Amino acid sequence: MLKVLIADDEMQVRLGLRMKINWEEEGFKIVGEASNGREAIEWLRKKKINLVITDMRMPIMDGLELAQYCYKEFPQVKLIVLSGYSDYEYIRGSMKEGVKDYLLKPVSPDELEDTLRKIRKEIEAEKKKQADEAQMRHFVMTQFETVQEQYLLHLVKESWFESEMVKERLCQLKLEEMASENTSFQILSVEIRDKSNQPNRLRELWYPFQMMCKELAYTDKGLYTFYDPSYTNMIHFLKIVDRGQDTLVNLVKEVQLQVNKLLVLETVIGIGSVVDGISNLNNAYISSLLAWSKSQFGARSQVIDVSNLQDEDFEFSADMEKKLTNAVENANFMRFKENLDELLGNNKVQSILAFSFISNRVLFLIGASARKYNMQTKDIQNMMWNCQKSIWELNSYHKVIDQLTDLARLIIEKVRTVRFSNGKLVIEGVRQYLDQHYANEISLTFLSDLFHINSTHLSETFKNQVGLNFSDYLLNIRMEKAKEFLKDKQLKIIDVANLVGYTNSGYFSTVFKKHFHQTPVYFRQSLEEKIGRS
Repeated sequence: MLKVLIADDEMQVRLGLRMKINWEEEGFKIVGEASNGREAIEWLRKKKINLVITDMRMPIMDGLELAQYCYKEFPQVKLIVLSGYSDYEYIRGSMKEGVKDYLLKPVSPDELEDTLRKIRKEIEAEKKKQADEAQMRHFVMTQFETVQEQYLLHLVKESWFESEMVKERLCQLKLEEMASENTSFQILSVEIRDKSNQPNRLRELWYPFQMMCKELAYTDKGLYTFYDPSYTNMIHFLKIVDRGQDTLVNLVKEVQLQVNKLLVLETVIGIGSVVDGISNLNNAYISSLLAWSKSQFGARSQVIDVSNLQDEDFEFSADMEKKLTNAVENANFMRFKENLDELLGNNKVQSILAFSFISNRVLFLIGASARKYNMQTKDIQNMMWNCQKSIWELNSYHKVIDQLTDLARLIIEKVRTVRFSNGKLVIEGVRQYLDQHYANEISLTFLSDLFHINSTHLSETFKNQVGLNFSDYLLNIRMEKAKEFLKDKQLKIIDVANLVGYTNSGYFSTVFKKHFHQTPVYFRQSLEEKIGRS
């Protein structure tokens, strides 16, 4: 029901208006009365009023003054003015002050009904427009957030060495503040637990929990969220921090307070170590997971800071990461085993925490290779999860090493199968990589290095199997994605360009026009015209 306020200095007129029609049948409800404009304003401040029906001539504050005030302070409120015939010219001048319509006294029921129906349609149309715009703003925000989150997850979990490419992509996604190697980061891993033991409650509250975390991130510059499907019921906060300052204390308190107050859930929070530069983000992530893994079972709120557990620096060099990755992807199991023994073997003197940390780095690395070649079968996922649990529990060094070795052996066997598949499975991996990372600046040389295959052979095999050379295939993906993004009219052309990998909107428009024979602007206009006709 739309809420109505009647303002008239004569009680009989107010009563008469109430009696003239069935207000509820017309979708309205009279919620208040006022004898002058000043009283009407008090009502407007206390209640959400949709429509004011006011007499033109009232003491203290008349209808025109009320209309002028509403026009400035309550622009969403509609006004209908009642007056005698002699005030017609006066009223017509007030129409620009926000008055939607006027009725001559005495008001006939038919005229009142017609006017109310017109006002109701206008209010409903405005509400729909506002809802559509809000949904569009949320959708546009979500588009950017989704791409940002996917890229953050890539940075914290995958093996990558192309730092310039990463920095360029961060700038395209409006994350340029993260690109400097002097920037320090810290990750907070937050799991929700339910002490009511209702089987579906966590699943039902998962989306509100996500939205709550996003809202917290919006209010804090340099704070982002991402979700890792490997860890259920958990959201991760990535924070740009100043070294030496305990910047996460307030965030931890706010997360605990809101989750407990609004969702009636408990939180288990792991605080990772502070790292310098995006190249160390995976260290930050694993350390937050490591802290979380030291939590006790049960649905009670806990906060574990990895800095309270550390007793030494963790060593896992980029060189060693490259050695292990190359061993897996070149299907060299003996080399992998030698490198793993160098890291985790019995001759190494290290703490339980350091062992857990390095084991996780190796597990992430193996998982990255499995994802690259689309090997995430149910068996492999189960093996990875069992290995992960053994690392967290750490009942036996040998058990963890054996599980990592067995997992690597299986992945390497599958890599060897890929290598002897006449290129079919390799090309499928390349194609999927392009589908996922289409916005990056990808060259044939980069792909040949990434998939350990001769560039000429890769080019020929890709074209034979896919029907396009890789650059045309990449261009097609970018342009089709651009069309999808252009459907969101709140996105600027430069935003669309950035999302699909172009830093220059002019160049993007040129490429788009060459591909679709129309500019991005015209394409968007044609979409709006189609919607308007339908």
